[in-house]
Amino acid sequence: MNNTIPNILSNNNFTVTNIIRLLKSNDGDLKLLYNRAKEVKESIVGNKVYLRGLIEFSNICQKDCLYCGIRKSNTNAKRYFLSDEEIIQAAKFAFDQNYASIVLQSGEMSSPSFTERIDRLIKRIVKITGSEFGITLSCGEQNDSTYAKWFNSGANRYLIRIETSNEELYHKIHPRNGAHNFQKRIESLRVLKNIGYQVGTGVMVGLPGQTLSHIADDILFMKALDIDMCGIGPYIEHKETPLFEQRSTLMPLNARFELTLKVLAIIRIMMKDINIAASTALQSIDKLGREKAIQVAANVFMPNITPQSYRKNYNLYDNKPCIAESPVECQSCTVARINLANGKVAFGETGDSKHYITRKMIV
Repeated sequence: MNNTIPNILSNNNFTVTNIIRLLKSNDGDLKLLYNRAKEVKESIVGNKVYLRGLIEFSNICQKDCLYCGIRKSNTNAKRYFLSDEEIIQAAKFAFDQNYASIVLQSGEMSSPSFTERIDRLIKRIVKITGSEFGITLSCGEQNDSTYAKWFNSGANRYLIRIETSNEELYHKIHPRNGAHNFQKRIESLRVLKNIGYQVGTGVMVGLPGQTLSHIADDILFMKALDIDMCGIGPYIEHKETPLFEQRSTLMPLNARFELTLKVLAIIRIMMKDINIAASTALQSIDKLGREKAIQVAANVFMPNITPQSYRKNYNLYDNKPCIAESPVECQSCTVARINLANGKVAFGETGDSKHYITRKMIV
């Protein structure tokens, strides 16, 4: 039959029906899916795992997403913003440890003072580390001139997770107001790509009301957008969010975990040369979650280098791991985890997306 897993996997361009069939796979069929993803990963991006030192520099957020623990309306969240020197010292730690790349991540803010502060920090980091050091920003939606300003100052990657490519589902997990505009979020990705960034996005797997058809559409959306990198994680509820009330409708955590691995495998097969991160949320469900992601599809690992005293406050979801470790402890743990997954730690390599490099050559 044409819809058997071997027949589907013999092709590279999956349809919605193909993807749904793969997402339903189990036992022997699931092994075939994972083995195919591993083959693609090894042949196209190899076994190197690139490091991105993660600096969660602020949990102040102007958005009120219904699933997120640092949403604006959560008055129990203890807000913080690292000082310039704390951010610079974290970046210097990553540089000294030969990570060759960092991620500056925060709650979503947009103001002239925020724009200028981030711009000043980017320039200082470039001065300390040199132009070959990778700087990824995950600072939410901004105007076009802000994206361009940060790019021109030295940031070279930008991540905006869309969480879902389905507009109806988007409005079920975000307030219906001007601060949460589905079309603007999608357009931001296109703007970033035109400016010259390596562009990344991602979705949550296991959201309330999400179907396998939604997930298939998400994968095809990312393929059509021609992204350079992605981060996919399971939805994990937070007790101080409106969506927590729908927890009884969710699939079990282990099912969300397995479904996420399937999504990662399908993405690796369809988007062979992009960078795929092993999300921290996987480790919240399975102690070896990130290792399993690396074995199947991922080639990016993000050790947390945020000063330890702040980590518990960047609480996007319950039971977030790695909040008690220091940056040094996270480093040793990172190396051990990657080795356990039979990966090779790519110290000193910025790990630019192969897809991005090829895309720029064609242009």
